[in-house]
Amino acid sequence: MTKRYMITLAYDGTNFAGFQAQPKQRTVQSVLEKALNKMSKFDDYITIYGSGRTDSGVHALGQVIHFDFPHDISPEGMLKGLNSMLPLDCEVIDCKIVSDDFHARFTTHGKRYMYRVSRSWFTDPFKRFYTGHYKYPLDIKRIEEAMPDVVGTHDFSSFVASGSQTKDHVRTIYEATVREDKENNEVIFEFYGNGFLYNQVRIMVATLLEIGNGKRPVHDFLRLYEVKDRNECRETAPASGLYLKKVYYE
Repeated sequence: MTKRYMITLAYDGTNFAGFQAQPKQRTVQSVLEKALNKMSKFDDYITIYGSGRTDSGVHALGQVIHFDFPHDISPEGMLKGLNSMLPLDCEVIDCKIVSDDFHARFTTHGKRYMYRVSRSWFTDPFKRFYTGHYKYPLDIKRIEEAMPDVVGTHDFSSFVASGSQTKDHVRTIYEATVREDKENNEVIFEFYGNGFLYNQVRIMVATLLEIGNGKRPVHDFLRLYEVKDRNECRETAPASGLYLKKVYYE
């Protein structure tokens, strides 16, 4: 009897061409589906469904997927079986059997993203795949003052990259924080919201860094919501610093 499995996945996005399957590309979806179909030995191809896409170079600490599997395997057995077949840059960290009406994408209530910024003067060779890099002066107090402007329901048209297929750019951010990790010489941002547009987090981080550097007024987000113009947000922070930290369900 077919059962639906919900899996929480962590992966290093450095050598993946994003999450979604693409022809002749190594993606998280293609690697996972290859392992699942090898396990099932079933004629019908098993397709996985993720909570959302991550771009090339973006990491995940808690990506969620679901799939229907034709054999009766315990969650523990599924976790161990998949991890024995997956490459070292991808790991199943949790597995559950869920009801047939669960959908990893369409039943989400929110997502939490983290962005790490390295503050070293030169690019740290051991961080270059796992942080963004900003060597210029930063006034963290200016960024802290700007963060409440990010929270709430806003039209984020100025913060969506070209190429997005989404027409509705209104999203709600429940929580936005910034903190200094002085021990590791990093600045760490976190954003928790009901959903995010294509490259939205990376564009917001780049804008906040410009505020911290004094290139923008502290409350420039309020103006950017009104103008609804992507050209007003010039920069996009690198993919290497972005992590999908957690996906929320009811």
